[in-house]
Amino acid sequence: MMHSVDHKKMEEYAPSLASSSSPLSLPHTSPPTTPELSDDGLDIERLPSPVHLGGESDGSKGLGTGPSNNLSPTFILVIGGLGYIGSHTVLELLREGHNVVIVDNLSNAYESVLHSIQHLAATHCKKNGTAMPLVHFHCLDYRSRGMRLLLESYSDLIMTIDGSGQQKMMYRSRITGVIHFAAYKSVGESISKPLRYYQNNVCGLVSLMQELETYGIRNFIFSSSATVYGSKADEGRPLREEEVVHHRQEHVDEKGNLYVRQPTAVGLSCPYARTKYFGEAILADIAAADPEWRIVILRYFNPVGCDPSGLLGEHPRAEATNLYPVLTQVLTGKRERLDVFGCNWATRDGTAIRDFIHVLDVARGHIAALQWNSNHGGSYRTFNLGSGTGTTVLEAVRSLEAAAGLEIPLNWVGRREGDVGMCVASTERASEELGWSPRETVAQCAADLWNFVSKPASGLAARP
Repeated sequence: MMHSVDHKKMEEYAPSLASSSSPLSLPHTSPPTTPELSDDGLDIERLPSPVHLGGESDGSKGLGTGPSNNLSPTFILVIGGLGYIGSHTVLELLREGHNVVIVDNLSNAYESVLHSIQHLAATHCKKNGTAMPLVHFHCLDYRSRGMRLLLESYSDLIMTIDGSGQQKMMYRSRITGVIHFAAYKSVGESISKPLRYYQNNVCGLVSLMQELETYGIRNFIFSSSATVYGSKADEGRPLREEEVVHHRQEHVDEKGNLYVRQPTAVGLSCPYARTKYFGEAILADIAAADPEWRIVILRYFNPVGCDPSGLLGEHPRAEATNLYPVLTQVLTGKRERLDVFGCNWATRDGTAIRDFIHVLDVARGHIAALQWNSNHGGSYRTFNLGSGTGTTVLEAVRSLEAAAGLEIPLNWVGRREGDVGMCVASTERASEELGWSPRETVAQCAADLWNFVSKPASGLAARP
């Protein structure tokens, strides 16, 4: 095999692909400094060498990641892998024996998360008598020039013979799958800064897919959102994947009747939701044009909780906007009370119903999606990741009060524009086709979240 890296360029980038034989020791907390990033990410030249964790050598083999040999281990690339959902997914990948490459620019995450992932994965491997998989971390914006160099460094040039008998050089990547978590996700910020969201979430996705295609990487998992259902969420019933499609599809209902779904977008209430819808549509078109692509769209509902160890959780740099993180800020004294938007919804206690799902269940959904792609060539499929049951805002408050043993002050205010009374997932497709179903309860979500928040090392410890 002939390695494809331009060594002159790579001297500037300098990513050594040899893994360290000893785990990296990082402080539990990293300085909360945000890297200097442009909105388009294209003028970023600072490309540090990757950090390597785990594994005895680069010849170790990641289980379930595709063909490999002692000289060429294979990897799953996780973009945005130190964020909340990304970090838990990386941990689950390592627990399952996959080698992982993490790309994260640390704009909404901390490098200390890497230490927690490594510690928890190493503990799991030791307990189960298995080898610690490889972890390579690159501090890099996925839209920058460095992304191409990174993909090149994990690729080999091989000689093939085309249909006319001519010799041809092509890339064979040691990255066998990609999970993309690097979208901006604040609804409010997307309204005030729409261009920033379209540039990162849409333009960045297009550039990424072009780069992946160049290196022959066509196994892709996309983090989408229940927001793509728009105002359909207000129809008072569980949301099914076929309610939002991007090409004409035929379906059979519960009574055996055939019906046709056409591409529609109804009531998308913010730029963030539109970026997710556009991202799904772009990926659907890519898969339709090239049957070699295997793409799974995972529509998250409301991920909450954290690893039960309390060593890995949600600690973003940005302001918390989701319900459970806001509740923990009230409990820790960072906010005086929780604003409850609306008390007259047509629900059992008058507060809005949401579908909360444990973040580890979401992470396991990505493992199932990778397996789905390995079994289904030339496919594009959407799946909801939700609990399938609804929890009211008041019930969510009570669950965290029970876990913490503290009362949460409430401020009852009017409904917000664009809010819906109920948003709950149908999980039948994920159960039947992915073999995935949620394991954890809302009570467990609250208990695990409080276990993380109440630890002094989390930086979010409770008030006295």
